Amino acid sequence: MEITITKVDPERMKPKPEDESKLGFGQIFTDHFFIVEYDSDTGWHDASIEPIRPLSLDPSSLCLHYGQEIFEGMKAYRGNDDSIYLFRPLENINRMNLSAERLCMPTIDSDLFMEALKKLVLLEKAWIPRGAGTSMYIRPTMIATEAALGVHASNRYLFFIIMCPVGAYYPEGFSPTKIYVSEKYARAVPGGVGYCKAAGNYAASLYASREASEVGCAQVLWLDSRERKYVEEVGTSNIFFVIGDELITPPLSGSILPGVTRDSVIRLAGSWGVNVLERQLSMDEILSSNADGTLKEAFASGTAAIVSPVGKIHYRGKDHVIGDGNTGPLTEKLYNEILRIQYGEKEDPFGWRVKIS
Repeated sequence: MEITITKVDPERMKPKPEDESKLGFGQIFTDHFFIVEYDSDTGWHDASIEPIRPLSLDPSSLCLHYGQEIFEGMKAYRGNDDSIYLFRPLENINRMNLSAERLCMPTIDSDLFMEALKKLVLLEKAWIPRGAGTSMYIRPTMIATEAALGVHASNRYLFFIIMCPVGAYYPEGFSPTKIYVSEKYARAVPGGVGYCKAAGNYAASLYASREASEVGCAQVLWLDSRERKYVEEVGTSNIFFVIGDELITPPLSGSILPGVTRDSVIRLAGSWGVNVLERQLSMDEILSSNADGTLKEAFASGTAAIVSPVGKIHYRGKDHVIGDGNTGPLTEKLYNEILRIQYGEKEDPFGWRVKIS
């Protein structure tokens, strides 16, 4: 499918951020976006890159009533030599199609998806920041747009990609965070859509996230929905614990998002000879290993923050300091190594980095 490109008038272009240290996350958006439409009779059609604009939706559009909304998160990076890189984009494309299938939405041809990514990123190349740890965040999204009421899969959809230059996901940057264990609320259940990047998963997390914020925590550590006993994931990220000489993360049981960064951490740490285990890990085990000193580190992994150290866990009204409360050596090594691969600063033995300019 041909992608038509309509560039914004030069006088209407937005000013680029001058101070990259104040970028934050998800506050500033570029001049253009990609958009393509779908209907059940003709499939995907009218693919275009054009000046970013508000979407026009009928008030009865099915996405507004029955939750057929999915998205992805990925980044573009500027190397020291001005090269532009993507990081494992096919994994994000495949995961979005997995989400689409689960929510009865049409899949996107991977070649069209990749072509749209490359053309949009290169058109907006000047927006990609240069500072250490900065990048261009990319948000592909699909919504149901059929104008109708009554619970059924839509016959019409919009797929679009928006982008924004970003700094650190957490205001405190790469420093230990405090996370809140929620026993009252559940993020996802077996047989549900927890493994998808569906908008409803995030809506369901907001109340517990508010509770976490009220006790000074950055994210929620979710437990399994059946027993409220085993850890699953942290807000927008997967979770890892270093206990003894093992790096442990919960298994992908269907209620946990299969993170691209999660897989990168597992493969990278394994290549260093680290004993990586995917197994259930209870709060009782975490607390006992913390008490006897065998719990050395904890960190979350995700596209936005890459690797984020966890210094404290708030559980049943009490703060539990992990290790000495500082960033652990394995956490820091993983963060730096993934970052160097993403920015083209070192050899990429896994073929994860995709150079597009």
